[in-house]
Amino acid sequence: MKIIKKGLSIILNRFVITVALILIQMGLITFYVLKLADYSTWIYPLMIAGSVGLTLFVIWREDNPAYKIGWIMLLCLLPVFGGMMYVFFGNKRPSKSLNRKIQPVEEKHWDDLKQVDDFDNQINARKQGTMKYVAETGHYPAWKESDVRYFSSGEKMFPALLEDLRKAERFIFIEFFIINEGRMWDEIFDIIKEKAKQGVDVRVTYDDVGSIKGLPKGFLLKLREAGIKVLTFNPLKPFVSLIYNNRDHRKIIVIDGNVGYSGGVNISDEYINEKTRFGYWKDTAIRIEGKAVWNFSVMFLNMWNAFKPTEECYDHFRPNRVLPEAGEDVGYVQPYSDTPLDDENLGENVYLEIISCAERYVYIFTPYLIIDNEMKTALTTAAKRGVDVRIVTPAIPDKKIIFRLTRSYYEPLLKAGVKIYEFTPGFIHAKSFIADDNIGVVGTINMDYRSLFLHFECGTLLVNEDCLADLKQDCIDTMAQSKQIKHEDCKRTFIGLLVDSVLRALSPLL
Repeated sequence: MKIIKKGLSIILNRFVITVALILIQMGLITFYVLKLADYSTWIYPLMIAGSVGLTLFVIWREDNPAYKIGWIMLLCLLPVFGGMMYVFFGNKRPSKSLNRKIQPVEEKHWDDLKQVDDFDNQINARKQGTMKYVAETGHYPAWKESDVRYFSSGEKMFPALLEDLRKAERFIFIEFFIINEGRMWDEIFDIIKEKAKQGVDVRVTYDDVGSIKGLPKGFLLKLREAGIKVLTFNPLKPFVSLIYNNRDHRKIIVIDGNVGYSGGVNISDEYINEKTRFGYWKDTAIRIEGKAVWNFSVMFLNMWNAFKPTEECYDHFRPNRVLPEAGEDVGYVQPYSDTPLDDENLGENVYLEIISCAERYVYIFTPYLIIDNEMKTALTTAAKRGVDVRIVTPAIPDKKIIFRLTRSYYEPLLKAGVKIYEFTPGFIHAKSFIADDNIGVVGTINMDYRSLFLHFECGTLLVNEDCLADLKQDCIDTMAQSKQIKHEDCKRTFIGLLVDSVLRALSPLL
């Protein structure tokens, strides 16, 4: 009886049903297209013409060249199937409905995000230029008078987060790609449920695709019964929506506008190593207190008001606790969001800026290393000019195909002098950069096409902040636990080389 119940539970799981419906939808389209081809000799040339037209459209689009190549190959090899895949998954830009809802709200609140603090002359011109770029192009200012605490793992962050949640008096904003049932969510839910009873404005946003597999049972009902407001981002609607690519991959918690959390950690037990999936789960996060939290508040509110219009003015959510002056120390904290709504690849450009301005070293944590020509050129050029470039990736993968694809990029980087390490205790999910002790990023942005071009992401640029010393030490400690990859580790058979070449060509699609 238990086996039957378990089987029914798996079959009736929303994720399984959704995938099945999508496959049925694609299968029906394929069937009818092929059926038409059987009955008329002139339909096949039309399909070929359509494929050629779609290929020309892909070439015309202002997309990354590597992204175009993958789709062109698929369209040429499999005209009908490739065309369907492009319609369903290839549109790099978000659907018009997303655009219509989000972009006007963001533009309306650009004035709330004007750069206020002047850049101190102690910061060199190049770093000032990077901060100015993020402030003017990304519309997220850099702030002084903000304290940052760095966490080298999810389990170190979690107790601090619970303590801050218990102190909430005005509002709590929670936005995550993944919310899964387990100890982590249960402890957070117990606190925010109690806070909602006390009159605290509690809001939760989660991504439908990211959370579809492990969302707690009765999640929406329990939140609403507790007086917690909830938003499901871009829900999957088989037979209705054709755009599934654009996901909310951000991780944000804001408490009273005074304290904010972000980084790679989702709400799921493996992130605090309560549950083991791929060995030890290594992640990073930061706690921000002070003026810089305002950027995260506006990020959250813009997304919320795009789908659930609630407030015109955000002033109620501004920080109301002033930190003491930092003295002579000059540090800047600049949380920012990267959006697929525009043609500005802010997340990748910030990474490229850090690499390009590095003089001594660049240390990088990333779970996936699927890079375009611009990123490869920046990394190899930095190494060739004498910068100590080191990248840490997982030794235990969460996705075997992506792991193989990541390793396919090792050899050209190693030849240029880049040092690559694989984190042997398990899976490293962190997305962090640091260069020269004085500039770094902790955020949600992977070094792959989905994070850099398709998802809503966030990061925090740190310039001359004390917490960078902790990030650097964590990098050193992590590399000490990792295996340094040598040229002989990259040897491949002819078949392996062929497989890697195909994966590389199709990498923007994965």
